[in-house]
Amino acid sequence: MEIRSTTLLPAVREDIELHTADGLTLVGELALPEGRPPVATLVTLHPLPPGGGFMDSHIIRKAAARLPALADLAVLRFNTRGTSSPRGTSEGAYDHGERERHDVDAAMAFVHERGLPHPWLVGWSFGTELALKYGARHEIEGAILLSPPLHRTSAEEVAAWDGNGKRLVALIPELDDYLRPPEARERFAAVSDIELIEVEGGKHLWVGENQTRRVLDEIVARVNPAVPLPLPTVYHLPD
Repeated sequence: MEIRSTTLLPAVREDIELHTADGLTLVGELALPEGRPPVATLVTLHPLPPGGGFMDSHIIRKAAARLPALADLAVLRFNTRGTSSPRGTSEGAYDHGERERHDVDAAMAFVHERGLPHPWLVGWSFGTELALKYGARHEIEGAILLSPPLHRTSAEEVAAWDGNGKRLVALIPELDDYLRPPEARERFAAVSDIELIEVEGGKHLWVGENQTRRVLDEIVARVNPAVPLPLPTVYHLPD
């Protein structure tokens, strides 16, 4: 079976709810490898809700559709407060990245309660702001930033990642609408151990299978380096 944009590979998928400290219920999904425990966990944070970002934004949806089967990863995705998708609508209202700190906390509490191993935050655009602002206080292996705009993250919040024992990886598209590699090198200069990956020809929305595969390969390379790369483009269903 060729892996295409809409391909859904085998996994154990569960509709879940997250409960925030300020009394909201958020809706989401947990996808696990079928028949074996996950090696690591991706906690995904979607792009800007007023701009159409939600738990089904294509890179996040494809990570949940493919990576449990291809890389033995657990993938948690959810709608932040006030965000809707076919899964449902999370309670509350978009708060410009402020009260969303409770959403990140609730996701990490769920990971802890379920005993999910080696969690990584994977943020895309607005989701990178949440990862940078609120991720370092949690027990995570690190954070992977896809197209970070650095609109809401202060220089102090960025610098707090320097030497904090958590890995920070940033994928910077060459043709990004908000933050391109030369400026990214300056804005992240305070984090001496950051892994900054400049993606030639990349754009903020990572449109197309070539861009999707590049992003998923870079994620897997950090989170489960035992997996051969590039990830396959064909999946053989068990007999």
